[in-house]
Amino acid sequence: VSQAFYQPNMITLSVIIIVKDAASDIQACLESVKWADEIIILDSGSRDNTLEICRQYTQNIFSSDWPGFGVQKNRALDKAQGKWVLSLDADEALSPGLIEEIKQIIFSAAVSSEAYAIKRVSFFSGKKIRYGDWSADKVVRLFRRLATIRFTPSMVHEHLIGYQRLATLKQVIFHNTMKDMSQVLMKLESYSSYGAQLAYQQHKKSSLLKAIGHSFWCFIRGYLLRLGFLDGREGFILAISNALGVFYRYVKLIYLYELG
Repeated sequence: VSQAFYQPNMITLSVIIIVKDAASDIQACLESVKWADEIIILDSGSRDNTLEICRQYTQNIFSSDWPGFGVQKNRALDKAQGKWVLSLDADEALSPGLIEEIKQIIFSAAVSSEAYAIKRVSFFSGKKIRYGDWSADKVVRLFRRLATIRFTPSMVHEHLIGYQRLATLKQVIFHNTMKDMSQVLMKLESYSSYGAQLAYQQHKKSSLLKAIGHSFWCFIRGYLLRLGFLDGREGFILAISNALGVFYRYVKLIYLYELG
């Protein structure tokens, strides 16, 4: 990679990562970005050795409460000093090809796009998922540090806004999510609660019929229409898990209204 445009005293790339109890994942993530000029960790109360691992890679470690994914990522973004920013989750890691592709972009003077979407290859209980709802997963993670570009302040399912020109990179992020059923159940519980709270704030309505209908459609879409059955046992478990998450989100929304 040509570094003709690299200035030693200028921070070209800042990596921002929000963490909590991520000891089983964070080292692989940090290993893949240890070449970056700046790594910023924002923790929200880890009780394992996450921060001890992080200190091997960066001293830019901060702590805060937990306001939700969107607000937390904006807090981390506010600490970034780089010309470019790469946002990662603790259970993600860059593929070798993606590392080189990102370097080519951030050291080039001819780049016109303000943000880049990256394809994500996910692993469920150790198995690479090729089909289903995760098969076409793309996330906008690399972007110029501009005042207009922020994350939506959502509790969950936040996304980047404020850019004008978006491109898609060819290489991939590895997403090592939900490695056992305990993690599946924990994420199902937390994400369905976040989703219900968000829907309640948006004054969306729910009913038992909606809970059944939307969860049934989620299973049919992921397992049949998007060929999740081709992923075998894990494809079925994933489709059921996604459908249950939808079901519980709508049921929890019912009770949020009843509780007032």
